[in-house]
Amino acid sequence: MSVETIEKRSTSRKLAPRYRVLLHNDDYNSMEHVVQSLIVTIPSLTQPQAVSIMMEAHTNGLALVITCALEHAEFYCETLKSHGLSSTIEPDE
Repeated sequence: MSVETIEKRSTSRKLAPRYRVLLHNDDYNSMEHVVQSLIVTIPSLTQPQAVSIMMEAHTNGLALVITCALEHAEFYCETLKSHGLSSTIEPDE
């Protein structure tokens, strides 16, 4: 009787890269419109969170909205743009 060694393959999964959705300040949209657009676009955001994101963009010129997978980030970015807001995505490092 012989003993055979079975090689186990690694089954660890790599996490999908994450992307940041950024909101840029603009001089065109009202603060109320920005807050409402954020809440409609990202349903998990509460009103206080949306107000905080809007104020950060207003004060600093740029705010982090959400970090997520690429497909979601692209969707959120395009939806914010469809509401007249300025938004971009970048890789989360």
